[in-house]
Amino acid sequence: MVSLADATPPIALGALDGRYRAAVAPLIDHLSEAALNRQRVHVEIEWLIHQTSHGVVPGVRQLSDDEIAALRAVVDDFGTDEVAELGEIERVTVHDVKAVEYFLKKRLTAIAPADEDKGLAELIHFGCTSEDINNLSYALMVKGAVEQVWLPRARALVAQVSDMARELKDVPLLAHTHGQPATPTTMGKELAVLAHRLGRQLRRIEGQEYLGKFNGATGTFGAHALALPDVDWPAVSRAFVEGLGLTWNPLTTQIESHDWQAELYADVARFNRILHNLCTDVWTYISMGYFAQVRGQGTVGSSTMPHKVNPIRFENAEANLEVSNALLDVLGGTLVQSRLQRDLTDSSMQRNIGTAFGHSILALDNVARGLAGLDAVPERMAADLEANWEVLGEPIQSAMRALGAQGVPGMEEPYERLKELTRGRRINGDDLREFVRGLGLPADVEARFVALTPQTYTALASRLVDDHLA
Repeated sequence: MVSLADATPPIALGALDGRYRAAVAPLIDHLSEAALNRQRVHVEIEWLIHQTSHGVVPGVRQLSDDEIAALRAVVDDFGTDEVAELGEIERVTVHDVKAVEYFLKKRLTAIAPADEDKGLAELIHFGCTSEDINNLSYALMVKGAVEQVWLPRARALVAQVSDMARELKDVPLLAHTHGQPATPTTMGKELAVLAHRLGRQLRRIEGQEYLGKFNGATGTFGAHALALPDVDWPAVSRAFVEGLGLTWNPLTTQIESHDWQAELYADVARFNRILHNLCTDVWTYISMGYFAQVRGQGTVGSSTMPHKVNPIRFENAEANLEVSNALLDVLGGTLVQSRLQRDLTDSSMQRNIGTAFGHSILALDNVARGLAGLDAVPERMAADLEANWEVLGEPIQSAMRALGAQGVPGMEEPYERLKELTRGRRINGDDLREFVRGLGLPADVEARFVALTPQTYTALASRLVDDHLA
């Protein structure tokens, strides 16, 4: 049998790099192995520029504007050729960050070739442990992925759900609590609940801090302080980290503690779980006929049953949200722990960040496409409401309670009287109106309930959408 592992171009092992690559491609610029190396190059270059621009090492000249531009162009131009070159160097060093150092020393020699500038190369990776470079690189990668890719997709989806909520805010819906007919609501209000929940998680994620440390092999500035004892190294570290757009972490072991990552992944996972709830609810509404799926999109619902249009977008999203959350949960649980001053579990674990976000992005894409293919069916919702007049027992007994508390006679045991009428049996509008007329209610209250129908018993649902949906 021919081995597929030998195929050219290579066949992807995972679905994200194969079947679903187009949906998750924007994450490659942020969370791939190549993106990690590009960020390492970026951090090393910015550290060199920072040292020379701020006179960190006495006697070292400042780089010219042209030299700084040329160094930053190394990052801008970092592509497949540079990835391959770094790979060749790493095969010799067997150390990824050291390979970046040698890669940049070669570039710096070409940018500043004078003999008197040869010493500049020693400022590349000066005072750094690999984790100084890696933690800043990962923070920048995750920040870019969240702010430039994940959040825009998530915001667009929440806006889509919010728009649907507004459009359907006046469409009455028979609620189901514990799977049983319950007080009517509107489809828009129920979608607004989900949009509101998702939006709250987005605001938490938007306020996320991305921490970075830059303090040496065990977080003591040991080599720095002995090499240059007159330098205020914590101040240098803070200025450099904050200059990258990150929040400075002043107190760490060899590694940045990754607590911020655990916080972020917990929030993203919570967003995912709420989105999973949306998928299961919408799937159920589709199965009940409350939504019709748009036909004519070229999809095949079943290989044998031509009438079917399956809710595959929501089912696909459910699966991908579950995979994403499994990874986010293990990332959050593992990254906050490290033996003594450092172990390497975080290095291997962080290589799964892209996969975790990839499955979430794929789910967002599927939910958006699934919602876009739905049409509400108010007639089907109205039919279920018409078949469940017993749900009006709740407001009637509540009104009787209030009247009884106000001293109106004949309002005794309202709950029990409505239970006797409605529990375990179907009633229709005539049954309910006859019952209401025999309760001895004040005329205005009686008129209110005689006119009430399950379709009109949505109370403040529409107003809640208008008042509280951003």
